[in-house]
Amino acid sequence: MTIAHMSYNIKDMKVEKAWFEKALAPLGYTVGQDYGSAVGFFDGHDTDFWLSSDGNGEGGHIAFAAKSQEEVQGFYEAALAAGGKDNGKPGYRSYWEGYYAAFVYDPEGNNVEAVFYDYDYNAAHS
Repeated sequence: MTIAHMSYNIKDMKVEKAWFEKALAPLGYTVGQDYGSAVGFFDGHDTDFWLSSDGNGEGGHIAFAAKSQEEVQGFYEAALAAGGKDNGKPGYRSYWEGYYAAFVYDPEGNNVEAVFYDYDYNAAHS
């Protein structure tokens, strides 16, 4: 499971691009397209996440699908090392059984999540 696509409106392309390049590397994302004021990140299948510096800087929340708990942990550590701020350490969440996630605020205060849907956990607890 991945996201189809998502766009973040940001203020500082240089800072945000550098942060996302580091934070998303453990999830397999690289810069796929760069038009200066718009940068698309490629997950190996599609360019599904975009940064746009149209000037309004209104952000929000996005969840990136991880393939394992280790990827969630890798995202969390890389995001903090790149200058993000903790918004929820890796662990199971009460949203539903098997929802394993970590949350980090990026440099502009957007809430970024990596989530792994742990179906083994679900099977063991059903």
